Amino acid sequence: MQPKYKRVLLKISGEALAGDNHFGLDDAMLKKTARQVKEVHDLGVQMAIVVGGGNFWRGRSSGSMDRSTADYIGMLATVMNAMALQDAFEALGMPTRVQTAITMREVAEPYIRRKAVSHLEKGKIVIFGAGTGNPFFSTDTTAALRAAEIDADIILLAKNIDAVYSDDPAKNPHAVKYDHLTHREVLEKDLKVMDSTAASLCRDNEIAIHVFGIAEEGNVMRAVCGETIGTIIE
Repeated sequence: MQPKYKRVLLKISGEALAGDNHFGLDDAMLKKTARQVKEVHDLGVQMAIVVGGGNFWRGRSSGSMDRSTADYIGMLATVMNAMALQDAFEALGMPTRVQTAITMREVAEPYIRRKAVSHLEKGKIVIFGAGTGNPFFSTDTTAALRAAEIDADIILLAKNIDAVYSDDPAKNPHAVKYDHLTHREVLEKDLKVMDSTAASLCRDNEIAIHVFGIAEEGNVMRAVCGETIGTIIE
């Protein structure tokens, strides 16, 4: 198969890594994700990854806790997921580096843009953990920011749902599935594919987004090769 892109940023939701357990890490999902990434990596595509933390912690659901504190806890959850992914990738022989926006030198490198780009050019996978390092910004916004910083060709938004819908298809059987959208439509229709800050950042920097389900084997390869799965936002 022929890849359509040279450098991609893959955003993986924390919930996707939980599999059917809906909490924590599912070993089968980690291995499935690693296999899909390896297929693409073996084609020479440069891959950066941003991972969420919702399988451990969701700051917006933390009740009366101070929002900044809740968000920092969520950032730490993303680092746990990043380390788990690194282990799964390296078990398949893929050289991987974790960079975090919050310094924790014992387990990861600090985020340095030039170093991240250098790793990618040398064929290493770079996983960005700890979000942007700031509260009030989601990992979707992190994905948009890092994609702009490393000049990624596209954001691959791998979720536990197969596309963008007008409503939650699990709750509304009449929800409409979208094949193509513009960034403006995502904002105007208030679609929950990503938060408005992330969508605006992608629109302003002309970054395309491909939304698809991570659970189906081979979907990362299909997305990288430009197949019409899921939803394209551009």
